[in-house]
Amino acid sequence: PTGSLHLLFLLFFVFSLPPEVLVEMEAVAPHPVNFSRTFYGIMFDAGSTGTRIHIYKFIQKDPGKSFHLPVLDNEMYHAVKPGLSAYADMPEVGGETIRQLLKVAKKTIPKEQWIQTPVVLKATAGLRLLPQEKAKTLLNEVKEIFDDSPFFVPNNSVTIMNGTNEGVLAWVTVNFLTGHLYAKTRKTIGILDLGGGSTQITFLPRLKKTVLTAPPDYIAKINMFNGTFELYTHSYLGNGLIAARLATLGALGADGLDWKVFRSSCLPKKFREDWSFGGLTYKVSGIPDGFAGYKLCYQEIMQVVKGIVHQPFEVKGSSIFYAFSYYYDRAVESGLIDGSRGGTVEVRDFKKRAKEVCNKMTKYRPISPFLCMDMTYITCLLKEGFGFKDSTVLQLTKKVNNMETSWALGAIFDHFHNLNIH
Repeated sequence: PTGSLHLLFLLFFVFSLPPEVLVEMEAVAPHPVNFSRTFYGIMFDAGSTGTRIHIYKFIQKDPGKSFHLPVLDNEMYHAVKPGLSAYADMPEVGGETIRQLLKVAKKTIPKEQWIQTPVVLKATAGLRLLPQEKAKTLLNEVKEIFDDSPFFVPNNSVTIMNGTNEGVLAWVTVNFLTGHLYAKTRKTIGILDLGGGSTQITFLPRLKKTVLTAPPDYIAKINMFNGTFELYTHSYLGNGLIAARLATLGALGADGLDWKVFRSSCLPKKFREDWSFGGLTYKVSGIPDGFAGYKLCYQEIMQVVKGIVHQPFEVKGSSIFYAFSYYYDRAVESGLIDGSRGGTVEVRDFKKRAKEVCNKMTKYRPISPFLCMDMTYITCLLKEGFGFKDSTVLQLTKKVNNMETSWALGAIFDHFHNLNIH
């Protein structure tokens, strides 16, 4: 890694030390001491369908005369379902899920490290979609639990993250883990993230026209590693996989949930059940006396995607995109990729498999009655939404170098070293 990467980790290291240690370091600075030190950071990802904890372990070594700066050693990851937004009317119960995850942190991090390990929670689309007061009550509950914990609670430790930062920080994570951030070529990887409530696209444009033809708020600048990256990035709230199901069913923002049944030709004809999301329950069904299948389903979903998603000028080119979250999960469920290894697919593979799933819904129903709808939505989002070619290659992955490909690692960096995203 370059000197600027070293600087990032040095800042990380220094900021994570308690004041008394910093004073001690100043006192002994002229006489370097051999020591090896481990330190940690805790990042909670409060998503729309689950809450995840990422516990990052960093190692600081000083063997003999040469001074080595901290390196990322490993990550402990744990998740619970449903997400915090499902507890909109019972914040104490939602808080209990945070307490459970903090127990994982206590088991992972040595006791003597607790007081200097920062704990941060960032919420995404699930809480963005809630009424402001309900979201605030949930966050206050989390903040109280953090304050009662033995960990270090920084200022602004519990917040709702804006969608732009979500995309940018996921891009930082993937490009950091793949070694592209400090490569001289500036050849970076684009990211596609599909959550439950929102979906993000972020990449570093190679062509000026992409920047010039994008809506102004789709371009974000980020300062890091002694350079500025001008990224194309946008988060579409309401276009996450689960929110898109509601939109396809005509249930997004609908009233009269007690008696209304929401139907779709994307569901098996004889399917009918109650389905919950974001603390609300919906009656959903197929169309028992109608038709079902890929073609009709695609037409329904086109209404949800067309005209809403901006097509960046250069995505028809040959950039590499990593796709994760629900892109990965549905590719595994439909048999496109191996669940333990991930894999590479083309956009046309999603389309082909969506047709198979939709035209044999009864076969795939035990996996999920929504699989046809989800696979068709992914196909439509990639093709009609973002405008990718059939031959565009997507790398589907959950981990890079054994680390989760979420925005959480980027957020830890941002927390210790202001990346100045604007």
